[in-house]
Amino acid sequence: MTRQAYICDAIRTPFGRYGGSLSSIRADDLGAVPLRALMERNPSVDWAALSDVIFGCANQAGEDNRNVARMSSLLAGLPESVPGATVNRLCGSGLDAVGTAARAIKSGEASLMIAGGVESMSRAPFVMPKAESAFARANAVYDTTIGWRFINPMMKAQYGVDAMPETAENVATDFNIDRVSQDRMALASQRNALAAQFAGHLAREITPVHVRQKKGNPIVVDRDEHPRETTADTLAKLKGVVRPEGTVTAGNASGVNDGACALLLADEESAGKFGLTPRARVIGMAVAGVAPRIMGIGPAPATQKVLAQTGLRLDQMDVIELNEAFAAQGIAVLRLLGLADDDARVNAWGGAIALGHPLGASGARLVTTAVNRLHTSGGRYALATMCIGVGQGIAVVIERV
Repeated sequence: MTRQAYICDAIRTPFGRYGGSLSSIRADDLGAVPLRALMERNPSVDWAALSDVIFGCANQAGEDNRNVARMSSLLAGLPESVPGATVNRLCGSGLDAVGTAARAIKSGEASLMIAGGVESMSRAPFVMPKAESAFARANAVYDTTIGWRFINPMMKAQYGVDAMPETAENVATDFNIDRVSQDRMALASQRNALAAQFAGHLAREITPVHVRQKKGNPIVVDRDEHPRETTADTLAKLKGVVRPEGTVTAGNASGVNDGACALLLADEESAGKFGLTPRARVIGMAVAGVAPRIMGIGPAPATQKVLAQTGLRLDQMDVIELNEAFAAQGIAVLRLLGLADDDARVNAWGGAIALGHPLGASGARLVTTAVNRLHTSGGRYALATMCIGVGQGIAVVIERV
């Protein structure tokens, strides 16, 4: 008998801006928020029955060290007997966590799992290496918010160590992605996100975060901070972030953000036992490698692999959640897959350019939004896919039930 892995619930925090309303919250505390929300939303579950909690996190250099999945689980009040593991596939960590949990259930090794991710990019620390020799007088300091540190000279010589915006410029050059097309995607992302906020779609997947204050009552944060009103003219005036004449700008790139997300997965027996209602099943996950200098195209081969694995076609996908690390790479992926730049199935409630990209949480957010979009539209299949630093892509296909 083939076991199925069902997504029974999914919830996330709002995504905060860098240095914004969530910046005072430690990553382990932030990760506990959606876990606690799952527990409150599903009171019939015996939480001691959880097989594991798997969280994605890309940094793990600061307050998210020491296995943030386990730390957040304990802080949320899950039983001490419930284990936890943190996975790091950089930007794809949260999506990998969902796929890994689903695989455990399908194999029969687990029956009830929580998967998700967390990232506090605002609180990413500076780090320094140990001295290379005794009594050394020189040292270095690295910012761990995003990108390379402690660079291996051989890696640099063989593959380069392009910063994320540089990889997007490489993609724009190699695949002829013009500035106007990038800004058009960015504008659509912002407009779609604001429309989804207004319609209440995003509110349904968000649990509020109560931010303590030194004096007075906590501030309640219940909306994504990153979306903003803009125009094509405003976007066109922005200078390139890699070089002034470049095409990649702050307006057509994802944000640096804080946030967390958690999903409850179960097999059919556990769902029935604990009174859970399956909302979607995870059909398959695949990952692929690409050249690090054009890491943004990773979703294209990953999508092709997961479709081959599941026996499905791209035209069967009713919902597509493509993480917009940069508009340049997003457009390149769509064109490589034979899709139009403005395919209506893609990021209809906004993408990472508008909503933000807290690295370890984003993949779980993609699946959460995909499930909700399927139930809102009545569609059957959804694809969630994203690019990954150092040259990878990841893709997951789910089916509404």
